[in-house]
Amino acid sequence: MKQAKVRLFVEQPLGNGQTVLIDRDQAHYLFGVMRMEAGDFVALFNGRDGEYTAEIVQAGKRKGILLCQRQSKPLQLPPDLWLCFAPIKKARTDFIVEKAAEMGANVIQPMHTAFTNSERIRRDRLQAHAVEAAEQCGGTYVPEVRDLVRLDKLLATWPEDRKIMFCDEALVGAKQALGDAGGDKWAIFIGPEGGFSETEREKLRKMGHAVSLGPRILRADTAAVAAMTIWQQQLGDWRG
Repeated sequence: MKQAKVRLFVEQPLGNGQTVLIDRDQAHYLFGVMRMEAGDFVALFNGRDGEYTAEIVQAGKRKGILLCQRQSKPLQLPPDLWLCFAPIKKARTDFIVEKAAEMGANVIQPMHTAFTNSERIRRDRLQAHAVEAAEQCGGTYVPEVRDLVRLDKLLATWPEDRKIMFCDEALVGAKQALGDAGGDKWAIFIGPEGGFSETEREKLRKMGHAVSLGPRILRADTAAVAAMTIWQQQLGDWRG
């Protein structure tokens, strides 16, 4: 069997012998952009059934049919980690969503803070970026991108069993702050370009574990990657 060189996210159920119909955009990508044809193989995943190697049995300009041959990877769920961040400029927000998907967040929660510059987001577009990131990084799960919500509303209904890692540039010693925290359900909070307001900072300090991301103030997109790295190494699935 040929090796699948392209990975594709689909909504349909996957299983041995399962037929999968792909839509016009996916057909254009496979057959127009990647120049694939009948007899070639594609890796399919849907976030529920793992990854399957599928053979292209029909290739057309507007649709295609693929046949699942075997499971190539089991479903690998990420840690129960939410990334809560304030949207910034479009390209940098896209970057945050992509890296969150690659690094193992299972929920991506945009939030509106006192100093948030972006008033609106397109959730569907950000979800598409999360899908693309999962396709590229070999993941079998796609994190859910949620609608933008005000920080005060988010905290007002915060689940008691989910711990908060609040990234505070005024502090040092992230390892000490998280070393004995424990728990399986977490959320990382990253502020906007202007940081959190003092009221927001006090609220988050009371509710969560305040940590530092080093001696320098990081851009919001850099901070998201740094924070997820710290969490994954100490509490997530990067631990040796």
